[in-house]
Amino acid sequence: MIFSLTKSLFPEAILVIAAAVLFLMGTSRSTTVRRLVPKIAVLALLVALISQLGQFFNSSGVADPWQSVQISEFARYIKILAAGIGLLLVGLAWPRNFEATEGAAIHFGQECGEFFGLMLLSIAGLFLVAGANDMMLLFLGIELASLPTYIMVSISRPLPVAQEAGVKYFFLGALSAAVMLLGFSYLYGSTGTVYFHAATDTDGTVLAGVDGVIRAAGGVPTAWQTLALVLLIAALAFKMAAVPLHVYAADVYQGAATPVTAFLSFVPKASGFVALLKILYAVGGSSWILPPQIGQLLWWIAVLTMTCGNVLGLLQHNVKRVLAYSSISHSGYMLVGVAALVSTHSAATQGLALRGVLFYLTAYGLTNIAAFGVLALLPAQRKQAGSSAETFDDLAGLGRKHVALGLAMSVACFSLIGIPLTAGFIGKVLLVQPAFGAGLTSLVVVVMANSAISAAYYLRIIGALFLRPTPENVPAAERMPLPILAAIACSVVGVLALGMWVPTINRMIDRTSAAGHLELPAGAPAATITAAASAAR
Repeated sequence: MIFSLTKSLFPEAILVIAAAVLFLMGTSRSTTVRRLVPKIAVLALLVALISQLGQFFNSSGVADPWQSVQISEFARYIKILAAGIGLLLVGLAWPRNFEATEGAAIHFGQECGEFFGLMLLSIAGLFLVAGANDMMLLFLGIELASLPTYIMVSISRPLPVAQEAGVKYFFLGALSAAVMLLGFSYLYGSTGTVYFHAATDTDGTVLAGVDGVIRAAGGVPTAWQTLALVLLIAALAFKMAAVPLHVYAADVYQGAATPVTAFLSFVPKASGFVALLKILYAVGGSSWILPPQIGQLLWWIAVLTMTCGNVLGLLQHNVKRVLAYSSISHSGYMLVGVAALVSTHSAATQGLALRGVLFYLTAYGLTNIAAFGVLALLPAQRKQAGSSAETFDDLAGLGRKHVALGLAMSVACFSLIGIPLTAGFIGKVLLVQPAFGAGLTSLVVVVMANSAISAAYYLRIIGALFLRPTPENVPAAERMPLPILAAIACSVVGVLALGMWVPTINRMIDRTSAAGHLELPAGAPAATITAAASAAR
């Protein structure tokens, strides 16, 4: 039993142990110790990545003795993605000075060990979300993915704007956590179980999951279960930066150091989407068949999120705020795939929709690393600790002066628009296709209109880099560490490779989403599970 539990939580354990080591190293004032910190973080993520790659092609699932963790192919793919993107995010924050107190556009001072330890804990939280099979563990995973980011925002640079952003982010996050707990309380109270899918107790007793209780009741959620689902969607909207809990994004993205902003744009967002998919699948009775009102709710959230993000992005003068509203709009695009999942009874269309969401999450993570990495390396006209290019005036003409960085930003912007031969284009196609299949034609029209709107502010970034005259006395670019350049290069290559439909990655996504299922088969006879579900009710 201990071996099974250790095997199912091995990557999480590696990251947590490495984080604890980094926290201990943070007590040292030795520059040699601080220079070792990011290397240990990279080593931990590499071990986690390799372990999941090795298990991904093993078709058997893993569950702990109490069934709180179930590692399906979906969970393994999310862990592979999180570890891979995590390696690039560590590269963006890599220290560039001998004392290891600051990186490009980030200044963590003596807290180098604590900063990278918090990064590992947040990624471990996303790992937990991917494999969680009960409400308590899912909530803990979501909060573990989020809580370290509140601190990372505040310590990322010694400026009041960073501390203000951290406090604002924390209080809104606390509100989100309270709403989420309220939703889980209604879901537990109306089903009588904390498990999402059937579990086996240590004495062999089959414990019903939320899916089994709902199936035993005819497959239609009750009013209380629907209310719980609505509350959980509202709470997860904060993590995804979706309407109506999106208003923090611009201020927090602007206030945080640029590498931390890149981290915020992926890890908490990914945890929100993964949790949303798992909850929808469980409340649907291990299917995506939900009341039509839920589909309509997701339809409206997707439309409002896309439109608010793109329209407000047109009004910004700070590039980090532009990319914050871009992040909001891309949450709306991914919600199109989620809306398609719950709006059709076709297993083929559901599989396509799940594939679209997984692909777009991958493409968006890579694209944002390239965009924020370029911003981190370009100098700001107003020199401040932990700052880099942020405004359009800061970018003026720098694409001609730093051609490689300008081209990298151009590739990222083209992908965010959805220009062919980039990952963003393929991602939008994979989201639009199942939306058509689910009969959501009006939603597809909104996606196309919003993509056209977004082109205005993305092309404005490219225009500032290449077409605007370079001001006099532009500060020289700081020394560019190899890890940061490598992270940007890998992201650009990944964006172009996914845009050209690289077989290996797509085979992994196809295998993960083939039948539109998220979790392991229940493993117990159907009659036994149904009886347990009836008893839970």
